[in-house]
Amino acid sequence: MGSILLHINRTHNIKYLFLGVLLFVGVAVAVAQQDAQYTQYMYNTVSINPAYAGTRGQMSIAALHRSQWVGLEGAPVTQTFNLHTPIGYRGLGMGVSIVNDQIGPTSETNFDMDFSYTIKMAKEARLSFGIKGSINLLDIRFSELNQFTSDQTLQQDIDNRLSPNIGAGIYYHTNTFYAGLSVPRFLETSHFEESSLSTAKERMNFYLMTGYVWDVNRFLKFKPTILSKITQGAPLQVDVSANFMFNDKFILGAAYRWDAAVSGLVGFNISNNFLIGIAYDREITELGSAAFNDGSFEVIFRYDFISIKDNLKSPRFF
Repeated sequence: MGSILLHINRTHNIKYLFLGVLLFVGVAVAVAQQDAQYTQYMYNTVSINPAYAGTRGQMSIAALHRSQWVGLEGAPVTQTFNLHTPIGYRGLGMGVSIVNDQIGPTSETNFDMDFSYTIKMAKEARLSFGIKGSINLLDIRFSELNQFTSDQTLQQDIDNRLSPNIGAGIYYHTNTFYAGLSVPRFLETSHFEESSLSTAKERMNFYLMTGYVWDVNRFLKFKPTILSKITQGAPLQVDVSANFMFNDKFILGAAYRWDAAVSGLVGFNISNNFLIGIAYDREITELGSAAFNDGSFEVIFRYDFISIKDNLKSPRFF
């Protein structure tokens, strides 16, 4: 990624570098199955970037549920659970994640283990490197398709297809800015032979993300974010969001997924430890006008085990 400048007065150069990369990749479009989709990715960062593990400074646990295109039979449903924490005082972090993604007769579960190492670059700047090891479990229930076809090759389910994988990420952050680059899974595994009736192939997903927090005044914070996801064989995905935090408690925001959907986001910090977030997506494609599509809903719960000695004055916005 090139040399990283170590002086705090050069932090703006790094911000512009990441924003430039995000704009550059916007011209690349390719076509294939992508990872699970999140609207509240800003609260679920460790699922897409292993370098985030432990960077919150204390143990953090989160659970997310997403129902996409409610009303459409067989539409994607995703559940995510993750826990990550720093280890000792040497910049090490670790985390575990479980992601279950169901689409029609297909159920895919990933079991992830993340490790990170963080180095200090300046007074408030940190640079983290992470690796992810994962096991993928694929289950395809072909028998559910029997109502549409009498083909005897679809009479038997194919389940418990296990495949290992590995990924990596880098994450730069200060108290007000962050940017990251990650590939959660490097190996492009084919679960079935090319000559079989059906094939399922994992593709590399490249994630680029950045965000900044402005203190508008003592009661209001403003945070715009960008997430870009690139997958060979799939359309480029760019998510842009803007969130406002009022009095360190209430969060209100909106998001736009390029040529796909608009979203509303609401969050509430019940305490410095506990966050609840809710998002609603509405498709702006032809799918959004379909009578059977009531939009997509997402809810996340996150709890940080903050000890008294941490002496935090307000919740982290990222």
